[in-house]
Amino acid sequence: MKIYLVLLACALAVVALAADATGKWTFETQGRNGAVTNTMTLKASGSALSGTLDGGRGGPVEISNGKVDGDNISFEVTREFNGNSFTTKYTGKVAGESIELTIAGPRGEPRTVTAKKST
Repeated sequence: MKIYLVLLACALAVVALAADATGKWTFETQGRNGAVTNTMTLKASGSALSGTLDGGRGGPVEISNGKVDGDNISFEVTREFNGNSFTTKYTGKVAGESIELTIAGPRGEPRTVTAKKST
């Protein structure tokens, strides 16, 4: 019985130490006319991640397929433009007040940015 309690305590400690992606985060990307500030508003609930991303044309967009695995997060954003759908995939690692985020769009090489937690 004691071994089960020790294992349970260890499992709970790992969950408690996982970084929290919940909150508002900002990062910059390069647009056609220069730097664009993007704002992510995320909510982590267990292994699910929900929220919005704002910074592109058309205002905030709901994220989809959001997942949390320890300090790692992933989600997708689909935007419509001229009757076409474009999906961008985001993966990242939360480390305190920042997220190292890799953005893989429908065209071009993935790029990495650092999102900072904002208040």
